[in-house]
Amino acid sequence: MTVPHLADAELAAQPAAYWTGLAYEALIAFTRARQAELGFTQPAYWVLRNLSKEDLSPDGTGMTVPQLQEAMRSYIRPEDDLAAEAEALLEQGRVTRDDAGRLWITTAGEEARTRLKEHAPAIRDRIHEGIDDADYVTALRVLRQMIRNTEGPH
Repeated sequence: MTVPHLADAELAAQPAAYWTGLAYEALIAFTRARQAELGFTQPAYWVLRNLSKEDLSPDGTGMTVPQLQEAMRSYIRPEDDLAAEAEALLEQGRVTRDDAGRLWITTAGEEARTRLKEHAPAIRDRIHEGIDDADYVTALRVLRQMIRNTEGPH
């Protein structure tokens, strides 16, 4: 997508929801493409992160697919099929499944999660190229204020 150049006055009149939607789709597509180049899907990485006591799991306790879906509800996309991702991770030896249907990360899964995590700074650096931290923080503060402005009754 080509982003048109707009004067500041034109930008100030633009709908934030339109631009945040475009940004979301572009950032997700970019991140998923970089992860695919490394042999991962983003949902598989999230599964491993949620099962790892070295990452999002507080204690490394196994989880069922529905429990993983609940844990990821704020960032999972409608097209993400965690059951299929879990099956692929089982075939790769990155997780195991117990008799209760809980998935557990394996040593191979932990190693894979760690390898992909090592690439996260480069992905972030590419996304943030040409944007200084102060501008990024300002953008996030603006978005957070817009969220506050639209929550609850006024």
